[in-house]
Amino acid sequence: MTKTYDYLIIGAGLYGAVFAHEATKRGKSCLLIEKRNHIGGNIFTENRNGVNVHKYGAHIFHTSNKEVWEYIRQFAEFNRYTNTPIANYKGEIYNLPFNMNTFNKMWGVITPQQAYDKIESQRSQYKNKNFLHREPQNLEEQAISLIGYDIYEKLIKGYTEKQWGRDCKDLPAFIIKRLPVRYTYDNNYFNDLYQGIPIGGYTAMVEKMLEGKEVRLGVDYLKKREELNKLLSKDTGKIIYTGPIDAWFDYTLGELEYRSVRFETEELPTGNYQGNAVVNYTDKETPYTRVIEHKHFEFGTQETTVISKEYSAAWKPGEEPYYPVNDEKNHELYQKYVKLAAKEKHVIFGGRLGEYKYYDMDKVIESAFKAVGKEI
Repeated sequence: MTKTYDYLIIGAGLYGAVFAHEATKRGKSCLLIEKRNHIGGNIFTENRNGVNVHKYGAHIFHTSNKEVWEYIRQFAEFNRYTNTPIANYKGEIYNLPFNMNTFNKMWGVITPQQAYDKIESQRSQYKNKNFLHREPQNLEEQAISLIGYDIYEKLIKGYTEKQWGRDCKDLPAFIIKRLPVRYTYDNNYFNDLYQGIPIGGYTAMVEKMLEGKEVRLGVDYLKKREELNKLLSKDTGKIIYTGPIDAWFDYTLGELEYRSVRFETEELPTGNYQGNAVVNYTDKETPYTRVIEHKHFEFGTQETTVISKEYSAAWKPGEEPYYPVNDEKNHELYQKYVKLAAKEKHVIFGGRLGEYKYYDMDKVIESAFKAVGKEI
């Protein structure tokens, strides 16, 4: 007799792993189906000569939710890594997020009041000329109204246009509304109370979450859904789907847009390539958006190093979708899919693709918690 399961979980990334772990604790049986040949989704790390390489881009765990922080530390010990990226504009180096170190390098100012006055002068001049009596209408207007013209031109414009493949005037203002601007000499990118990288990499962490769970790798659920659905417990079984919501419905209403990322990863015969884990290249002429030197995430002392250059690109079916394009058109299309999803009583849509949302890792865990609490 064929074994059946309470939950068929499509995707062995963080959302699927949390749901599987919690459901199993509550006595439910789970089978995870993963299209890729590995677990972990986009937080997958692979070991290359002792360096844990973030294969799908840099992932730094950060949260202010103590419950989430204590939960995730069941599965890994975290180091003290603090995210302090830098920006390279045509050989000029600036600290991120925008803070007093950035302002001092840009203008030579020393005190917070001097920095504030400089920014206020630039944004007031721009506002008077462009949108004195209305709210910013696009990303360019929003950025300059927050941080002034010089920083926008050097540290935002080129990087953003590479990342999104559009002119900043054609991007919605809300993308940059929460731009961190600090009048302190603090280079910590995040304000969260807890931050770090799992020692030994994210893959080992997810492996621990999935201990004892059945996982089938290299299986495309959507191509075999009729066959796989027979493995669900009759009447009570449910599907946890973390793939693209539009793909579930065979793109009936049209395709949601994403930005994709292409990586060029190489091992170099040097112990230290750039002196920092993350360097953003903010001029438009440099074809890649940033360079990641993976060993610095875990304070590595290996004799060689591994770097990844990241190239932003338009997404096409068959490629990996990374960032949802959350403009008005895509939001309206997603809401139509949400209405269809509400009719799928045996399916829970979750994660960044199932919910068409750019999630930080702690928010993925919170979302999975919520789904388990509501479901079981």
